[in-house]
Amino acid sequence: MSLAQLNTGQARPSWAALLSVVAVLSTAFLLHRHLGGLPGGRALALSLGFGLAFGWLLQRSRFCFYCVSRDFIEQRDARGLLGIVAALAVGTVGYHAVFGAFLPEPAPGRLPPGAHIGPVSWVLAGASFTFGLGMALAGSCISAHLYRLGEGALTAPIALIGTVLGFVLGLKAWNVLYLRHTQEAPVLWLPNHLGYEGSMALQLAGLGALAWLLWSLHRAPEPSGARGAEPWWRRRWAPHVGGILIGALGVVAFLRVSPLGVTSELGSLARTLADQQGWLPSRLEGLDTFKGCVTTIKETLWSNNGALVIGLVLGAFVAALIAGDFKPRWPTWQEAVRNFAGGVLMGLGSMLALGCTVGTLLSGIMAAAVSGWVFLLCAGLGLWLGWWLRRQPWRGARSA
Repeated sequence: MSLAQLNTGQARPSWAALLSVVAVLSTAFLLHRHLGGLPGGRALALSLGFGLAFGWLLQRSRFCFYCVSRDFIEQRDARGLLGIVAALAVGTVGYHAVFGAFLPEPAPGRLPPGAHIGPVSWVLAGASFTFGLGMALAGSCISAHLYRLGEGALTAPIALIGTVLGFVLGLKAWNVLYLRHTQEAPVLWLPNHLGYEGSMALQLAGLGALAWLLWSLHRAPEPSGARGAEPWWRRRWAPHVGGILIGALGVVAFLRVSPLGVTSELGSLARTLADQQGWLPSRLEGLDTFKGCVTTIKETLWSNNGALVIGLVLGAFVAALIAGDFKPRWPTWQEAVRNFAGGVLMGLGSMLALGCTVGTLLSGIMAAAVSGWVFLLCAGLGLWLGWWLRRQPWRGARSA
C-alpha cells in the first residue's frame, strides 16, 4: 500500500506519514547542522530554515498565483487574491521599516543593497507577459510547482525541467536584448522620488484600492459542510492568514539573508550547464550587475537560494504528509506536454524579467520597485490569455 493510500480517507495522519515526517525533519536538522559548518554557513542555515517555513506556508494556504487568479476569473472568488494583497501590504510596511537601516536617505541614484529592483522596459513587460502565459499553461507558477513537488505532483518535475530549458533560451537572447533595450532602461524605485513616507503611503493606497476592487467583485462561494467536518490539521488556512505570514517572512528573510525568490538556483544550474556545453557567449553583458533572482556560474555545491528551495520542498512535503495531501498521480501525456511548454515559457520569462512571481512581483513590490508593478500587470494579462487558451477545447466539446 502506498503512502498516499495510507493517508487518504483517514481522520488522523497514518503512522507511516508520522514516521516520514520525523525522518524528514531529522534530515532537515542534520542538514541545518552541516550547512552551519560551511563557509557562509549561518546564511545557508537560515536560508534552509526560511525555506522550510516558506514551503509550509505555501502548501497550507494554497498560495499559488495562478490558482487564486483562476478562482477569481471563473468563480469571482477573490479570497486568494486578497491573500496576496495582504502579503504585499505587510511586506511593504516591513520593508520600509528596514530600508532606513540600510539607506537612511533614499537620494536619487541610490538603492538599498540586495533589494529586487530591476530596470523597467518593454523587455520586462514582454518577459512578464511570457511568464504569465507559461504559468497558465503549466497550471502553477514556479514556486507552486516546487511546493507541489512536496505534495507528490509528478507534473512538477516536468515543468521544472522545461523551466531550466527556458532559462537557457533566455540566456542566449540576453546580450541582444540588453544592449539594445535594457542597458539604458531606468531603474525606478519609489523612495528615490517620494521618500519613504510617500512611497509607503502610495503603495498602501494602491493595494487598498486593489483590495476594494477585488472585494466589490467577490462572490461568496457556496457553503460546504465538508470543510467544517475536517480536523484542524487537514484544513487549508484562510488565504489572508497565509498572506500575512508570508509577508512577514519576506521581511525577515530580507533583513537577515536576502529577499525571497525561487529562480536564482534554477537559473544558475541552467547557466552552468549551458556554459559547460559552450552554448553561451563568453560574456553576458551587464547581467551580474543587476539585483533580483540573477543567475551565476555555480562554483560551489551550496548557495543561499539553493538551500531555500530545498527547504521549501521539504517544508511542503511535511505539511502535505500531515494533512493527507501527499497524493502522487501519473500525468497524462497532454498534461506532460502542456506543463513542459509552460515551464519553458516561465523559464524564459523569469530569465529576462530577473525573477518570477516571488522574486520580481512579491519581493519587488514589497521593495517599492516599479518593476514589480509592471510584472504584476503584464503577467496578469499573460495569465488571462493562457487561461482562455486552456478553455478552448472545453468550449469546442460543449458546442459539439
